[in-house]
Amino acid sequence: MGEDPRTIQQQVEQTRERMGDTVEALAYKADVKTRAKDNVSEKTGKVKEFFSGAADSVNESTPSTGDVKQAARKGAGLAKENPLGLAIGAVAIGFLGGLLVPASRIENEKIGPVADQVKGQIGEAAQTVAEHGKEAAQEAAQAATQAVKETGQEHVEQAKDDVTQQVGSTS
Repeated sequence: MGEDPRTIQQQVEQTRERMGDTVEALAYKADVKTRAKDNVSEKTGKVKEFFSGAADSVNESTPSTGDVKQAARKGAGLAKENPLGLAIGAVAIGFLGGLLVPASRIENEKIGPVADQVKGQIGEAAQTVAEHGKEAAQEAAQAATQAVKETGQEHVEQAKDDVTQQVGSTS
């Protein structure tokens, strides 16, 4: 039963430390105002972090002003170079948009037969344009293929001449 006084003193110190921690924890729990501020600060930090990450993500995925200007210039250049293609594309988009929008009952009653006739004519015209477009594309592809063949043949002839000249000059 005779415990060492140093052991008893260490146990007392450990108990005091635990009691101090317990008292601090109880004081914090009793201090509702501080806990609420801490909670709000924590939530505010998380919200700021979330929006900061979202803003960074948007900034990364948004094209720069230069990219937008370059794309606009390119689009304007294409429109100037091919106004007929632009007009055909616009008509096609408008036509498809019109087909996707359902007709109302009044439209069907008033202009139903005429609309059906016009739709048929437009369909035939679109088919004709598509056929002509295919033909033009095939002709362009054939012309390009022919040009490549001719250019390739010219390069082969030039290479032969170069080799002949080099062989002749080394002899």
